[in-house]
Amino acid sequence: MSRWKRLVPALEWLPAYDRSNLRYDAIAGITVAALVIPKALGYAGIARVPLEAGLYAAAAGAIVYALFGTSRQISTGPSSALAAVAASAVVTAGFATGDESAQLVAAITIAAGVAFLALALFRMGWISQFLSKAVITGFLFGAAIEVVVGELPKMSGTEAGGENSWQKLYQWLETIGEFHAATFIVAVVALAVILGLRFVAPRVPGALVLVVGGLIVSRLFDLADRGIATVGEVPRGLPLPALPPAELFRDQLSTIGIAAVGLLLIGFSQTAGDARTFATRHRYRIDVNQESVAQGMSNVTAGLFQGMPVSTSLSASSLNDSAGARTPMASIVTGVVVLLTLFALAPLFSDLPKPVLAALIVDAVVFGMMDVPEMRRLWRVKRADFWIATAAILGVVSVGVLAGVVVGVVLSIGWLVYVSAHPAMPVLGREPGTSAFRSLAEYPDGQTYPGLFVVRLDGELYFVTADSLEDRLREAVVDAEEPVTSVIIDCAGVNFIDSQGSAKLGELKELAETAGVSLRLARVKPVVLHVLRADGVAQKIGEDRIHANVDRAVRAELGEVPRA
Repeated sequence: MSRWKRLVPALEWLPAYDRSNLRYDAIAGITVAALVIPKALGYAGIARVPLEAGLYAAAAGAIVYALFGTSRQISTGPSSALAAVAASAVVTAGFATGDESAQLVAAITIAAGVAFLALALFRMGWISQFLSKAVITGFLFGAAIEVVVGELPKMSGTEAGGENSWQKLYQWLETIGEFHAATFIVAVVALAVILGLRFVAPRVPGALVLVVGGLIVSRLFDLADRGIATVGEVPRGLPLPALPPAELFRDQLSTIGIAAVGLLLIGFSQTAGDARTFATRHRYRIDVNQESVAQGMSNVTAGLFQGMPVSTSLSASSLNDSAGARTPMASIVTGVVVLLTLFALAPLFSDLPKPVLAALIVDAVVFGMMDVPEMRRLWRVKRADFWIATAAILGVVSVGVLAGVVVGVVLSIGWLVYVSAHPAMPVLGREPGTSAFRSLAEYPDGQTYPGLFVVRLDGELYFVTADSLEDRLREAVVDAEEPVTSVIIDCAGVNFIDSQGSAKLGELKELAETAGVSLRLARVKPVVLHVLRADGVAQKIGEDRIHANVDRAVRAELGEVPRA
């Protein structure tokens, strides 16, 4: 039974549920549902699937996460980022909006869920590190631009195509003279309402107000009869669980695979970070591995019910927390309210004007995916990260969101390899009056000695960095104003060395002897020294030339008596 409780945490907390918490959880759950329901409609619009698919996913994500998750405040459901990835897959496959796109997105959702479960089974959470924060920031920013450009024709009542955001924007601009006046006016008013509420009355659920207001106005003024497109029929109830056709998986294997990987990388980073945030705030522990199980089961269930991908939502989770949620029961309440909406109110959404839905989508992606403060921080803190984020943005808007996932992974891995292959190697000088040695670039008043070159390797010494160390030393010897007669390598930053790194130190010893240069090592860690001894390099350099600190190495080279 304990094993089942670990797999399904609800088996432990639900039987012991304190009814005094029900009032708080119910209020929080209903409050979150008021936010989730209208946004789920918008996310379905982004993903190019029928609107009800967003509600199916919202219900499945909320209820299933509560059963398998370990966080008390997390709210799981569709998100703009995941919807953008799904939409790109639909476009790549060449499917039209409807049953085909719904089945493809369901297949991608199931595949992403299985990937989450595999991640938990093999404890491979480290795979999420293949997308750096800078790349994720740029990817989401670019995906938001892609979505906004795609919604412009719906807001103007025109048609525009294109292979990427640049072409779509250009073709839309060519239709300015063909704008449908009524559609455009409704879109502008809808944007004004939701943006005005966001800035003037942020506590008011702008998405809910916009959807309800749009439905009322549509009925009162017969907007459909005035040429304004509506979303069409939204069926009542839930479909029976079913797997998408096997031939769909076979024919679209690469598209489904790339999309699932993108959803996994984005979803896992959101899940782990958000869960830890609320656990720290409320002083309880979460199991990151179990969080992957919860996200996997939520996505598999959403896909079986023809839904779309789900993940944690920081905005919904924050609202859940601020509304007083005390246990995962709040998430169950949210899911139940969504189900009641599907069974009782779903057909009402059929009259929702498309320009109103487009305004809802634009608001969601602009404020949910375009992280301007983070871009400013990257520019201020690390320009290289800013340009990586910018490259990710350009990649997404130029080749599409799905291909942008690949671009993002390549950028992350490429930057990782570059940084690993070029570790910092500062030249050191003695702090006046002490035995400490510091970087001369940071402390130019450091004491140096004629002919003596002291350098620190701030990184691992292995096949990627071995040649960089040799190049750095050759450059230092060649560019030195005075002939270099001694080289001391401070190895304090080296925690790992492989056979190629060890061999490189042996080669450097031979090169030093040929050039008449003395070579010494300092602060070599035991794990590194063990490898050097096993390879015979320590003996080649000389055990008496491997010192406990840089001060002793310098004094030995200068012929002074080392300090105790």
